[in-house]
Amino acid sequence: MKNFVLIIGLGSMGKRRVRNLQALGVNNIIGFDKRKDRRDETALLYHIDTVESFEMALEKFKFDAFIISLPPDIHHIYMKIAIELGIPAFIEASVVDTDFEWMIAEANRKNVCLAPSCTLCFHPAIKKIAEVIQSNSLGKISNILYHSGQYLPDWHTYEDVSEYYVSNKLTGGGREIVPFELTWITLLLGLPKRVTGFYKNSIQIAGAEEIDDTYNVLMDYGQMIFNLSVDVVSRYATRRMVINGDKKQLYWNWDDNAIKIFDPEKAEWDSISYETISAQSGYNKNITEQMYIDEMSAFLHAVNDNSKFPNTLAHDHEVLKVLYAVERSDLNNRIERL
Repeated sequence: MKNFVLIIGLGSMGKRRVRNLQALGVNNIIGFDKRKDRRDETALLYHIDTVESFEMALEKFKFDAFIISLPPDIHHIYMKIAIELGIPAFIEASVVDTDFEWMIAEANRKNVCLAPSCTLCFHPAIKKIAEVIQSNSLGKISNILYHSGQYLPDWHTYEDVSEYYVSNKLTGGGREIVPFELTWITLLLGLPKRVTGFYKNSIQIAGAEEIDDTYNVLMDYGQMIFNLSVDVVSRYATRRMVINGDKKQLYWNWDDNAIKIFDPEKAEWDSISYETISAQSGYNKNITEQMYIDEMSAFLHAVNDNSKFPNTLAHDHEVLKVLYAVERSDLNNRIERL
C-alpha cells in the first residue's frame, strides 16, 4: 500500500483486521472509531494512529483502501462513500441488504472493488472439503448435513451481548451466522433451487432476549439436499459435517484437525489432516487467525494486482435472499423457490 488503509470501526473485528494487516507487513494503518476507549486500546496495542471522526480521517490522510468493520446494519453508509470516492473496500459479514442493488450497479459502473467477507473459504478444512467435492471422489452426493453451533455470550466474554449488534433482532447472532455459513457453501455448490426452514427465539439469552437464536435450513439442489443447522445456543462450539456420496462418506468435526473419508471398498476411514495456527487469545481454539490473515491477503491482492476476490456484493445479495426466503418459508408455512 502506497498510502493508508482506514479501519472503520475498532471493535473486536476492527482490531483483528489491524492484526491481520500487520501480519502481512502493512503498517500504514489508520483506525477510526467514535468511542475513545476503543481508539485508546487500539493505539496502545498496535501502535497505530487513530481518529475520532471519519471526516478528519479523509482530511488528514490519503487512503488506498477501507476496511469496514462496523455493525452490519450501517455497512451501507461507508460502502456508498467508498463507491463515491472510488476507494476499494472490504466489508465484514452481511446480514442486511440495504441499497445493495444500487451499490452493485454503481460499483460496477465505476469499477470500484467491493470485497464482502467470505472468511470460511479460507479455513484449511473448508478448502480441503472443496477439493474433495470437486474431485468427485465421493461419487454422486445425496445429502449434506452441517451443524454450526456456538454460545452467543462466549463471543465477547469481556462485554455483555446487549452492548453490541448481536443483541439486535435485525443483526442477531443466529441470523448473522446463517449467511456467514451460506457464503462458502454457495460459492462451492451454487445456489439452491428451493428452500424451506424454521427459525426461533428459543432460550431468551440474557441481553439478547429478542433475537432468533436457532435456524434450520433445508436446501434443495435438485439431485441433492443440504440440511444446515445454525444456532447460538450450543454450550460447546461446534462445526460438524457429513457428506453422503454413493462411493464414499465424508465426515468433519472441527475439533479433529482432520477430514475423514470412509472407503467401503477398504472398510476403513482415511484421514486428511490439516494444520492451523493458534487462535488469538480469548477466541475459541478452532477460530484460527490464519483464515482471517489469508482473507485480508486476498483483498490486498485484489486491490494491488487487480486479481479477483472470491466473493462479490452480487453474490452476497443472493446469499441474503436465501436467508430471507427461509424466514418467509417459516412465516408463511410454505416452500420458497429461488
